[in-house]
This record gives sequence, C-alpha cells and structure tokens, in this order.
Amino acid sequence: MSDTVIPPAIPAFILVRPQMGENIGAASRAMWNFGLDHMRIVAPRDGWPNPAAVAMASGAGRLLDEAKLCADLPDALADCDFVFATTARSRDLTKPVFSPEAAMVETRRRIAAGQRVAVLFGPERAGLENDDIARANAIVSVPVNPAFASLNLAQCVLLMGYEWMRGGDAVVAVEDGLAGTEWASGQEVEHLAAHYEERMEAAGFFYPAHKEVSMKVNLRNMWSRMALTRADVQMLHGMMRQMVRWKERD
Repeated sequence: MSDTVIPPAIPAFILVRPQMGENIGAASRAMWNFGLDHMRIVAPRDGWPNPAAVAMASGAGRLLDEAKLCADLPDALADCDFVFATTARSRDLTKPVFSPEAAMVETRRRIAAGQRVAVLFGPERAGLENDDIARANAIVSVPVNPAFASLNLAQCVLLMGYEWMRGGDAVVAVEDGLAGTEWASGQEVEHLAAHYEERMEAAGFFYPAHKEVSMKVNLRNMWSRMALTRADVQMLHGMMRQMVRWKERD
C-alpha cells in the first residue's frame, strides 16, 4: 500500500467504510475506466487486503495495490484542500450542492489552481453519515428517481469518473466514424451529380420541359445536403451504371 499524497492532476476517490470487497474491486475498475487511479479506503468492514476485491478488480488490480488504507476519515482527508461528499440528501446540513458534472468542473478548476481535491463515497448500506458529510466542503447530488435514490457504490464511482473524463480536452462530443473511408470532395460530389443528371435526362426524367430547370436545381441541392463519403459516391456511381446496363439489355 502506498502513502503517497494525491497526484496533482486527478482527484482522490475515498471509499468510506466500504462493506463488500466485490464493491471495492468494482469501484477500482470504474475508476480506471476513466483514468483515475488514486483510491483511499477508510476502515473497510472486512479488512484489507481483500481477496474478493482483487478478484473483482480484474485489470485494475494495480489501484488496489496502491490504495491508501486509512484508519478514519480525518486521516484520509489530512492533505486535502477541498472535499465533495456524494449523498442522495443533505441530511439537514447547509452546504452547496453540485450536480456530478458541475462538481467535476469545479474539481478541475481547483486542481489547476494547485489544490488537492477528494470525493467521498459512503458505505453500501446507508451511505455517508452526517459526521462524514460535515467534513466535506460541498455535496454532490445525483438526479435520480426520488422513489429509488440509492446507487450502488461502484455505480456512483463510475458516474463521477465519467463526468471527470467528460470534462477533459480529449473528449469529443460528436465524432464521425468513417470506417476506413473519407468524406467526398466537392469535385467528387459534382461529378456524381453530373453523372445522375446526364443519365436521368437521357431517361426522360426531367418532364415536363418547363420544370426541367427547377428539377435540376432541386437535384443538385439534394446532393449538397447529403454528407457523402468517397465510398458512398463510388456506390452511387455503381448503382447508376448497373441500372443503365440492365435497361440496355432489354
């Protein structure tokens, strides 16, 4: 087990009195999914190390090897400048309440300013107690079904890890999966449009004559609206060629 301080680039995720080793292992996997590897464990019910946690951690076992075991919460928070407590309710304690997204934005801001930030996760049975929450600077409240507000420990860790990763520069909100091809150039689309216009004119499509110009404009406009890849253009050329060959065989 490591006694290193929180790495400056990431928050510490602190599991307070976790009960089941399997949940600790699942939490480590959830953390590592999103590049978080600083775990602190406060007074685990079944002792530490825990074979069940190791079995569940799978490829994230390194996090458990390097996790800091703490006797109590004050020990776990001794070097922290700002602490979030994840809880479904404030339990009559007056504190700022953040959404998970806003909490991780604030975490990044504080870390960039040189602060050490921690996030507390409570035990599986009832979550954090008032005495735990009182030691936090702010609360993170997840918008969930009020009739069933309890989250599994690993689920909560996963959600916070996701919001942490989502706030980073490496995350692209929308990305095109081009499957080995590229977007068609304007010249390629123009050539495709000319090919179709030529063949459709030969087939007598542009009728009646007084609508020919507007029909061609609409057809060109349709091609310009379509996000075509080079593979799309090649397929459409091939479709038209095959239809022409089929017609010419009759």
